Parts: sequence; structure tokens; C-alpha cells
Amino acid sequence: MSVPTNLPANWGGVRRTRNFHAGAVAALALFGPVGPALGASASAPPPSAGGESAEYLVGPGDMLQVFVWRNPEMSVEAPVRPDGRITIPLVPDVQAQGKTPTELARNLGQALSAYIQDPRVTVIVKSIASAGNATGVSVIGAAVTPKTVPYRAGLTALDVVIEVGGLNTFASGNGATLLRRQADGYHSYPLRLKDLVRSGDLRANVELRPGDIIRIPERLF
Repeated sequence: MSVPTNLPANWGGVRRTRNFHAGAVAALALFGPVGPALGASASAPPPSAGGESAEYLVGPGDMLQVFVWRNPEMSVEAPVRPDGRITIPLVPDVQAQGKTPTELARNLGQALSAYIQDPRVTVIVKSIASAGNATGVSVIGAAVTPKTVPYRAGLTALDVVIEVGGLNTFASGNGATLLRRQADGYHSYPLRLKDLVRSGDLRANVELRPGDIIRIPERLF
């Protein structure tokens, strides 16, 4: 069975400094031994998260600032409703959830073109909703503090493991799996978190996408 060896698309960013990762590995080494790896449900590595997939995606509860050039009366703050839509003057309902700010600005410009000649729209995310929205990365199972981590561009498995406090005493780090939603449902990919956090093997690091789920099983005794 093969294991994921793909590096994140922004490898240079993940490798910010060797000292940072060395410190992170040393800190996570305190979380106790990890048992032998369990069989993963899939052998293929997760798809690269390069390109637009690494951009922030708007989610419910986010606060957006919409600027319409030369039309200050159209420039407003717009909260993303629970249904994923926003409302601005002249455009009562526009789907925002799951789009990048650039995509949303383009959609708003198209909608406003019925009322304004050549509208130029910019969308800025002023504040991000709590980690519980659909754009976060969830960690379940044998982490010290399982929770949902807010997504940001370039977020990696190592970042998330540090955020949740590392693996707990009973974790099977190399038996972890990444669940990623595709067009035909969720796909499962193996993760080698033990190698990543205990041995500093950055080949086991992967870049994550909004909505990813990391499942960490307990080791078998």
C-alpha cells in the first residue's frame, strides 16, 4: 500500500524555517508514544490543494465589505446569512457561501450591471465566523483537543495538529485518514501523522481544503 508523499503546492511556505518545524516536532513529542499504523481506507494521496482551492471560501456568519467603485451608496457591509446568501442594495439575494471573494465580486458585478454601467466591485472579508462553519477543517478522534479549525490559505496537516494540541496518548497517528468531499461524495486518504509530528517527516505533510475532516483512530492493544 502506498502512502501520501505529495508536498503542498506552496511548499516554500510550508518550509518557512527549519527551526519552526523542529520546535513544533519537539513540542509534540511530549504527547506520548504512538502504536503501529492501522490500515487506511485508501492508498492514493489526497489531491493537491493548489490553485484556487487554497483561497479562502466565504462561509455563513462571515462579515463582508462590498465596495462598488464610484457608487458609495452601494458600498455596504453584508453579513453572510445562515442560508449562505447576502443582500446588498438592488441585489436582494446572492449566493456567497463556497465562493472566493473574487468570485463573489464578479457575480455581484454581473448582477449590478442591470442598474449600473460597468460596475467594478471588490469584496473584502472583514471578519470570519466561528470555527463551526462549513469552511473549517474538523479533527475528530484521538487528538488532545478535537475541534474544528478555521480554514486559511495554505493550511496544512501540521498546522492543524499543532492547533488541536497534538495526538493523545492512545492515538494511532499513522492510521489517521483525511476525509475530503468530492463531487461524488467523501473520499478517504491515509495520513502519516506519527511520522509528521514525531519524526519530522515533512513528506507526510499535506495542504488542506475547506471542509476537510481528519479522523485519528486509537491504536489497538
